[in-house]
Amino acid sequence: MMGGNDQQAYDRGTSLFSPDGRIYQVEYAREAVSRGAPSVGVRTTDGVVFVAMSRPSSSLMEAESIEKLHKLDDHLGTASAGHVADARQLIDLARRQSQGNRLRYGEPVGVETLTKFVTDHIQENTQRGGTRPYGAALLIGGIDDGEPRLFAADPSGTPNEWKATVIGGGRQEIQGHLEDEWRDDLTLEEGIELAVAALAAHDDEFEPSDLAVATVTEADGFRTIPVEEVVTAFEAAGLDDDEAADDADEDADSEAADDAESNADDVDEE
Repeated sequence: MMGGNDQQAYDRGTSLFSPDGRIYQVEYAREAVSRGAPSVGVRTTDGVVFVAMSRPSSSLMEAESIEKLHKLDDHLGTASAGHVADARQLIDLARRQSQGNRLRYGEPVGVETLTKFVTDHIQENTQRGGTRPYGAALLIGGIDDGEPRLFAADPSGTPNEWKATVIGGGRQEIQGHLEDEWRDDLTLEEGIELAVAALAAHDDEFEPSDLAVATVTEADGFRTIPVEEVVTAFEAAGLDDDEAADDADEDADSEAADDAESNADDVDEE
């Protein structure tokens, strides 16, 4: 019983290490992120691509009310996974810091600088009593002196720079696809196709309307991609092949049935 009570004490504390060096509340926050819908970030030669699964949980829900991608500044964007309310607090914090940097210094904030500011704030909630870790993870990407950069921030407050990565559910399959297919010379369009195909490696039962897609480039800044362009990327990734095959099978079955009826009619006439 004493061992169980000791374990429970470490489990409830956010500012205590367990004897084996773990902070359980941070691990639980990571688990909350892994249960969320996935969001993918891809760095390309032209800019950064964000693709997030934003499928409504009910047919009565307005799809536009699901916000997974956010503009932080003209040259900065973010994608979230995990608890939406927690993510919104971090996004508001990042926006205020970005605006404050422009007012104070008269220049846009750096991607790495902003990421580390946000992760410092996240980390504080892992060592103070009376708080809990944020149950959300962010992808922060943008243009830094003409160079695309992509960072990920997890509930522990660790910032890592990536060429392509995913936060949320299905990480193993999606990250594996990104590692196999990412190239240094990816164009922006190819980056969107790669992100869509990577999501399909985990779950191929989605439509273009279930995705939220945005890009950050030096020329256009943060731009939300309309569904028509998402459909083009969806087709370019080859995700409509199965549907086409199913339609072909249905057409073949229909033709076979028509031929059988025609032959039966010929026999009856004879």
